[in-house]
Amino acid sequence: MCGIAGELRFDQRPADLATLERITHHMAPRGPDAWGFHSQGPIALGHRRLRIMELSDASAQPMTDNDLGLALTFNGALYNYPELRLELERLGYRFHSDGDTEVLLKGYHAWGADLLPRLNGMFAFAIWERDRQSLFVARDRLGVKPLYLAADERRLRFASSLPALLAGGDLDTRLDPVALNFYLNFHAVVPAPRTILASVEKLPPATWLRVDAQGRREQHCWWAPTYGPREEERAFELDDWRELTLQTLRSAVAIRQRAAVEVGVLLSGGVDSSLLVGLLREAGVAQLSTFSIGFADAGGERGDEFVYSDLIANHYATRHHQLRIAESEIIKQLPAAFRAMSEPMVSHDCIAFYLLSREVSKHCKVVQSGQGADELFAGYHWYPQVDGAEDPVAAYRTAFFDRDHDEYAACVQPAWLTDDHAGAFVREHFARPGASAAVDKALRLDSTVMLVDDPVKRVDNMTMAWGLEARTPFLDYRLVELSARIPARFKLPDGGKYVLKEAARKVIPHEVIDRPKGYFPVPGLKHLQGATLDWVRDLLLDPSQDRGLFEPRMLDRLLSDPESQLTPLRGSKLWQLAALNLWLSEQGIH
Repeated sequence: MCGIAGELRFDQRPADLATLERITHHMAPRGPDAWGFHSQGPIALGHRRLRIMELSDASAQPMTDNDLGLALTFNGALYNYPELRLELERLGYRFHSDGDTEVLLKGYHAWGADLLPRLNGMFAFAIWERDRQSLFVARDRLGVKPLYLAADERRLRFASSLPALLAGGDLDTRLDPVALNFYLNFHAVVPAPRTILASVEKLPPATWLRVDAQGRREQHCWWAPTYGPREEERAFELDDWRELTLQTLRSAVAIRQRAAVEVGVLLSGGVDSSLLVGLLREAGVAQLSTFSIGFADAGGERGDEFVYSDLIANHYATRHHQLRIAESEIIKQLPAAFRAMSEPMVSHDCIAFYLLSREVSKHCKVVQSGQGADELFAGYHWYPQVDGAEDPVAAYRTAFFDRDHDEYAACVQPAWLTDDHAGAFVREHFARPGASAAVDKALRLDSTVMLVDDPVKRVDNMTMAWGLEARTPFLDYRLVELSARIPARFKLPDGGKYVLKEAARKVIPHEVIDRPKGYFPVPGLKHLQGATLDWVRDLLLDPSQDRGLFEPRMLDRLLSDPESQLTPLRGSKLWQLAALNLWLSEQGIH
């Protein structure tokens, strides 16, 4: 797990190594253990290393192989690298290290882009092909590992975080009005390739990009899930799908234990993280470390779920760590959490993951986390609404969007007003082939877009801010493909995730499964009150922070009664505006 960066020049000049060093070292928290650079003519690659798969310098990066004419910088973890290494050894390749980096380098030499479907892991990497004078970059299926790009007629730069590219300088920092439309409407999700900055893109998930030294581009999406059962699965009933789900999840959890360091679990007390604990103990992992976080109650809403996380920790006798956070600590740490964000995010639990990661990093370097189960197995409340709707897109929008188009128009100043891009994107996505049932269309959108640019990005940003690697077994591509084949009637009952809950009954106590659905709450940022509300008011009304984005009348309305101004997902509309201002301020964008 690491931070990667690079520059490829198109103007016959050598790559700017000094700039690349600034970009790379900005990502020191992502890779605190070591760093390195490779420069050759128009290309320069940078790397910050977090030692996980192999601890020796034999896997140092950038990794070069002069005989093969390749140089690699890689962020991520390939869980099936031992199996791939055996294949490559049979083809005659010799290895000088024991980790996954050299397997990736030589696997690319052997198979080129056809290597990608063979990989089970999370990754973003760049390979320079010396003889072709060509750069190949790729991102994993679910976009667990990020990759940001900034290009003009002179050069292409890339990095694992957007703020790192900002650290390189010479970057246009104007906002993208279309991205702002997505941010305000689509729950702060800005789908790739856009980012909030007009000059920066992100490589879409499951995509590779090849760029040569003249700036010519070739791009390809190399994977997408297909919905609906296979022919031989059409007669499957609940028991069949339950056993397949449990078998596949067992394999996903077990393979993510491959590391040269201890692996813990982020334990919220919900079904998903509890199931991970149960499966790890079932696999024979003793002395498992688990970690939970809680906050002060607010607005009549409880700020922790310790009763359930304690139940699991006691049941499996884990080495449990419980972290309680006061409101004053939230305000104190919010600026640092926003500095760690590659893009502005509104989810209240960003601060939870940031502070939890700070604590976890004192005890271990790798954790398993339960992100993805809701998006794969229909755990959210809007899936039944979409399933039975005459207009599924309208039902999805009513349940998920933070504003309708009229309210969005009243929120932004005229210079930023655009068409309904977010609404058009959702309707176009629903219309794509590959999913016929309305609920499958919603699940596809959520798992390949929303999941990538909300929960997954949140976990990557907040854990890597503390040099902590988070692994997400529910995003194992085998489980993702399986979940897409399971008909909705086996997912929607019992409040959603029915087949997953039935699988969980074979592993964990029923009290956790039959509990009311919860989430990682931070009530103080949802019910803005007291010192937190004062802080938000100052942030939005400070003349030095006025970027001409929001209509003053809307700010007055939201500040006068923040408790009643909640989105359909029960988030604070006022907090959403403040979060954007805070992120821009912490990134030095005025």
